[in-house]
Amino acid sequence: MSTRARQGMKPKSPVRQALKDARGVFIGVGVFSGIINVLALTGSFYMLQVYDRVLPSHSVPTLIGLTILMAGLYVANGLLDHVRVRLMGRVGSRIDLAIRDKVFDAVRTLPLRSRQSGDGIQPIRDLDNVRGFLSGLGPTAFFDLPWIPIYLAVIFLLHPLLGLFSVAGALILIALTLMTEYSTAGPMKAASASGSRRYAFGESSRRNAEAIRALGIGRRMRDRWSELSDVHLVDHSDASEAASGISSVSKVIRLFLQSGILGLGAYLVIEGKVSPGTIIAASIVMSRALAPIETAISHWRGFVSARQSHQRLVELFDALDVSEADVLKLPPPRQTLAVQGLAVAPPGEQKPVIQGVTFNLKAGDGLGIIGPSASGKSTLARALVGIWQPMRMGGSVRLDGASLDQWDPDELGKHIGYLPQEVSLFEGTIAENISRFDPEATDDSIVKAAMAAGVHEMIVGLPEGYQTMMGDGGMGLSAGQRQRVALARALYGDPFLVILDEPNSNLDTAGDNALTEAIRSVRQRGGIAIVIAHRPSALASVDLVLTMARGQVQAMGEKEEVLRKVLQAMPAPQSQPGTQQQAAPQPAQYAPSHATGPAAAGGTAAALASSGLKIVADRQPGGPA
Repeated sequence: MSTRARQGMKPKSPVRQALKDARGVFIGVGVFSGIINVLALTGSFYMLQVYDRVLPSHSVPTLIGLTILMAGLYVANGLLDHVRVRLMGRVGSRIDLAIRDKVFDAVRTLPLRSRQSGDGIQPIRDLDNVRGFLSGLGPTAFFDLPWIPIYLAVIFLLHPLLGLFSVAGALILIALTLMTEYSTAGPMKAASASGSRRYAFGESSRRNAEAIRALGIGRRMRDRWSELSDVHLVDHSDASEAASGISSVSKVIRLFLQSGILGLGAYLVIEGKVSPGTIIAASIVMSRALAPIETAISHWRGFVSARQSHQRLVELFDALDVSEADVLKLPPPRQTLAVQGLAVAPPGEQKPVIQGVTFNLKAGDGLGIIGPSASGKSTLARALVGIWQPMRMGGSVRLDGASLDQWDPDELGKHIGYLPQEVSLFEGTIAENISRFDPEATDDSIVKAAMAAGVHEMIVGLPEGYQTMMGDGGMGLSAGQRQRVALARALYGDPFLVILDEPNSNLDTAGDNALTEAIRSVRQRGGIAIVIAHRPSALASVDLVLTMARGQVQAMGEKEEVLRKVLQAMPAPQSQPGTQQQAAPQPAQYAPSHATGPAAAGGTAAALASSGLKIVADRQPGGPA
């Protein structure tokens, strides 16, 4: 638990904190913007002096001096504007660097805390939107907006009528800006939501390409994709039209105002109330005064998108505490695993899938978990490794007396080996996957894990051996090869607690034998091995068995005793007319507790098979095990 959590304080939002840390840069950009806006008056004053001083006096030296001064000021203006744009680019990069790790942590943590819907990597897109907007020209308009009253005051000094005309034009453009905000907020939000659904469906189709092809549903998926794309295109078009329409109107109005002030100035010159130079000066100053408003309107769509992204990130960080936890580093667990009154529900759900689970294991124990489909076996496995958290007042999982939430997740992972039901490998080499992408992994430690999983010979038989590159999900390897590489990953670093969920679902006889030896080696070195059985052969190297049904523990004890009770509880098979009823299996058919290897596995399998008992794991798509 973090220090703030212990003190009852809500952690600061990383987004707000990053913006606050960049406050000094924003102040610098504001100072540069002030100087740039002062230098922007260069053109108007230059034209005023030319018309009012140079032309009447026909003074070439004065013209040359004014021109040199004007050129120098323009160069300074350009340099400062370049520095300002680069500073804003640095702000975007700085914010990205400050929160990108936390955004990634949120992306990988969100599925463990709540039900996911839409695009799972939307937070990354949101960060890109915020960085892209801050690095562009849009924010500079907001730094220029405070200078509009100063420009209007300068025009008032030239003549009050010119000032009133400019104020009226500015009010019209400000009204258009408010209209832009009102008309684009809804369509932009809808476009973002439909785009997220579209991306999510595309990613799902990519992951399930084999099933789509095999089931012959390619056209149906394409039709579904077209429907989602059509909705997104409509939403995107509505947002674009709302922003571009008002932008076009604002551009027309600004052009009219520029010409209108020239006409008004000409009238005042005819009446003898202003000098000819005032016409040009007023036009230039008014153009500069209204330019930030037009720039803001033209970039309003990006501003709305960045604002919505910022709000989503703030809400995400408020919902998920991804702040660095202040935890004391605990010694490696070496003795016990204790589960007390455990109740667990899937993320976002209130109804527990398992409840009241209690058992204790010590170093060297091997536990097999069996039970019918949807009995909660895989849910229990997720809770034991800390993937899913116990419900409030829902018991605890402890290693050497310390609950799992007292560990830093990355530090805890070093002491846990986990082979999930659905094998997940990452893009990279086989060696990188086995070593869990540990940059300090040694060759000996990688080979040791592979040999413990009995997969070393298979790996060195590949064209590039341990350096064989795999695609996302282990693409390039067969299902059995992926499972054995994942087993080696689970055994890497000799973790104290090894949990294998259906570890032999894709294995052949050789793989089964290797799995048996791997489980035995974990127990022999003083670790704890927990196996969720899909086939009885996986129970060969365990000495304890736990049976589950309807989310609760039904029995736990010595393997032979528990399996005997399971068989005795099974109804006797009904004989068909004209056939001889088969005798029920006797306890002697079970291999003794000291027997290991294929013989024991075969004996157990034969007894279970002859009794009609089927030990299967939960395979409900999208549902808890």
